[in-house]
Amino acid sequence: MSKISSVNEFVIKFANVNGSGSASANQMFAKGIFRSGIPVSPKNIFPSNIQGLPTWFEIRASEKGYLGRKAGIDFMVAMNPQSYAQDVAEINPGGYLLYDSSWKREFHRDDINIVEVPLTSLCVDEFSNPKTRLLFKNLVYVGALAYLMNIDKEVFVNLINEQFTGKEKLIAPNVKALEMGFNYAESNLSDVCDIKVKVSNLTDGMILTNGNNAGGLGCVYGGATVCAWYPITPSTSLAESYKKYCDQFRIDEVTGKNNFAFVQAEDELASIGMAIGANWNGARAFTATSGPGISLMTEFIGLAYFAEIPVVIFNIQRGGPSTGMPTRTQQSDILSCAYASHGDTKHVMLIPSDPKECFEFAADAFDVSDRLQTPVFVLSDLDIGMNDWTCPEFEWDDKREFDRGKVLSKDELDSMDSWGRYLDVDGDGIPYRTLPGTHPEKGAYFTRGSSHDEYAKYIEDGEANARNLTRIQKKFNGATKFLPKPVLKQETNASSIGLIYFGSTEAAMQESLDQLSASGHPIDAMRIRAFPFDLEIWNFINEHESIFLVEQNRDAQMKTLLIAEGKINPRKILSVLCFDGAPITAKFITDSIIDTLASDQLLLTAEDLK
Repeated sequence: MSKISSVNEFVIKFANVNGSGSASANQMFAKGIFRSGIPVSPKNIFPSNIQGLPTWFEIRASEKGYLGRKAGIDFMVAMNPQSYAQDVAEINPGGYLLYDSSWKREFHRDDINIVEVPLTSLCVDEFSNPKTRLLFKNLVYVGALAYLMNIDKEVFVNLINEQFTGKEKLIAPNVKALEMGFNYAESNLSDVCDIKVKVSNLTDGMILTNGNNAGGLGCVYGGATVCAWYPITPSTSLAESYKKYCDQFRIDEVTGKNNFAFVQAEDELASIGMAIGANWNGARAFTATSGPGISLMTEFIGLAYFAEIPVVIFNIQRGGPSTGMPTRTQQSDILSCAYASHGDTKHVMLIPSDPKECFEFAADAFDVSDRLQTPVFVLSDLDIGMNDWTCPEFEWDDKREFDRGKVLSKDELDSMDSWGRYLDVDGDGIPYRTLPGTHPEKGAYFTRGSSHDEYAKYIEDGEANARNLTRIQKKFNGATKFLPKPVLKQETNASSIGLIYFGSTEAAMQESLDQLSASGHPIDAMRIRAFPFDLEIWNFINEHESIFLVEQNRDAQMKTLLIAEGKINPRKILSVLCFDGAPITAKFITDSIIDTLASDQLLLTAEDLK
């Protein structure tokens, strides 16, 4: 029997039952690899029900730094008989299957290596409580894997001690379960597995965290003092992370009172209404939601856009439409956020690619929103938001000051004979605003989302309304100077083919670009990080004969947005679309592009492109 042999390069997958407590154990195993100095990418693939259905947890370890999801499994831990057939079929030839051999099984594959560990029997012999037995089975297989893959057992002992700080009574039995698995494998499974973890230093200067945790911290650093939200997967943990960090950093040392407000509203419409109201009153406030929440918020989004009130909206995208697949990832809300609400609206979007950018863009969003006096969307997705990523440590300049934009002080109001809330004084489309209570007599105005003139007076004058809309469009067009620039990955200047991508696709993209280059198809690539689009993006498109655009949605939403905003010939942009709810793989991207190249779909004439 052949065996997959590798060091620090493998994919291991856990097949469990939802609600069995497996996720924490699987996450612990990922952390153990990371603490051994190897970059990892864990993916929790779970159903939206509470318990009972199959759930999976994938971990890719790669000293090469390829951390996108990879098709094919090198090592399967099969804990759910319900999904055995599917799980066994995924294993690469020469791969490994570990299962609970308390009940012997035949798996009808002679090209994989079966690893038998009597998990239930071991736990029945040692623990009397049925619930305890169920939970500790997970620690037993973690211990067995530690031995099989040559991971220092003490790494996991330390993780257990950290996890149960303050609950010390739980440490000893968890360590015992871990050691049971390790000792069984040591006694019965020597030389079974040729997939090994070798200690390295590749994670120096790196952390393992998720985008929602990073985004919540970024809100604190960005000066947010109000979060109004309504629970919805997969955004809930961002709001909860903000609360966690505020409890740590935003408690008055003298009075013990909160220097923040955290409000769970009765629905999404109420939550954004509260956030808009808080921003109008001078706070920095935000809401966090997902696609269905954006749909409900659109009327208030239009109010904030036209009344020109700053507000930050985090959209952690998921599968759709309707309520869709709340536990699956997708880049499905590009158009709904870019043009949210009714009438002529366009909104600024920041599009992070990993937790580090979630932290940075979260903090930046409040400055951008204040500068432009407009809603700003931060578009993450479930893969970034809820899965842990290996990424560089966060950085922050303690000298950085918040940019509140054009906010008039009492002295400035005193020096003015007159002031118009929606006057374009500086020629950039951005008016000056006031905050309630700034001046006892000056600076007040009636805030309305209905038609108004430059002095906030209600009007039925179409020309004045048109002037307002034109000014707001000017403000939007000038937003690019405040937004993150696109990222260019260009190995050669000779390629006539370009590729554009965005968001969480970054995890698979470098591997795909390397694969394409190795196959004789070097391609220049650019990652979009914001909307409105920077001039560099238009230049990139114009400099290449054909453009591949990689998206994780069905309808090529980013392609539609580029064509609409840049008047691009649709035939110039060829879509690579993945919308099965799983994070895109490098293989999918590479195969799609090579198949397209082989079919001569790029043979466009100069006349075609006019």
